[in-house]
Amino acid sequence: MPGAWALADVPDHLRRPDGSGPAEHEAGLFTVPNLITLARLCAVPAAVWLMLQHRLDIAFLVFVGAGISDAVDGWIARVWNARSALGALLDPIADKALLVSVYVTLAAIGVLPDWLAILVVFRDLLIVGGVISLWMLGVPTRIRPLMVSKANTFAQIALAALALLLAGFQLSAPALLDVMIWVVAATTFASGAAYVVQAARLTAGGSA
Repeated sequence: MPGAWALADVPDHLRRPDGSGPAEHEAGLFTVPNLITLARLCAVPAAVWLMLQHRLDIAFLVFVGAGISDAVDGWIARVWNARSALGALLDPIADKALLVSVYVTLAAIGVLPDWLAILVVFRDLLIVGGVISLWMLGVPTRIRPLMVSKANTFAQIALAALALLLAGFQLSAPALLDVMIWVVAATTFASGAAYVVQAARLTAGGSA
């Protein structure tokens, strides 16, 4: 079910007309964007290992490189018309894997609060569980990205980069770090709650 989980983050231009999933157009498996996405997925264990070795400076560079690769593979997919359903599913999975791994590892080494990492992971598990439950109930999983979810993703990326930058290069900005922690906490909670409400509406509509 990883594809169903990623469905919430599939871009609108890659969805079928009914909004239920990625479009049918396939550019092939081994396209340049897909290879870049796979490389970003492979960067996850490297980033975790670097953080556990307290080389947060290099981990920061890996994280930034992964972010740049995310923008590059999307641009290439659009310009070269190399969009594919596989890429549409792999891209958000790679992004989520990197973000969740960074938050859990930073919490494990004491850079970010453990309760924040738990909240971030729980929010994603809540979405996964909700999509699986809807699928088992036979309810179409037409869950679209929400504005609060996009804001949450941006805030999570910004905080992860900030925490790696500060800790990796021995910089200090405790007030900014605290503000970002609470912004991420608030948007993560709001995003999770919004998806619960959306899933509840789908369930009510499906049983009507």
